[in-house]
Amino acid sequence: MNARTTPITLGKYLVSPLARLTDEGHYAPSVSIRTGRGSATHDRVLRFHRHFGTAREALHYATVQGREWVANPAQR
Repeated sequence: MNARTTPITLGKYLVSPLARLTDEGHYAPSVSIRTGRGSATHDRVLRFHRHFGTAREALHYATVQGREWVANPAQR
């Protein structure tokens, strides 16, 4: 089972958090960060090792990490 939230537009980026239910019953967060249009689209997907007890917690973590990635380009 996967859980998603509504994508967030941050400037030229579209941030899409995702939580995936693992075999162990935990939720693994990831986030897609997309920019561009058509054949010039670039999509970076960040997957995190940290797991959470609920999809909501995992989605919140992925959202925060995606926002942080967009806000701090020098730390990439």
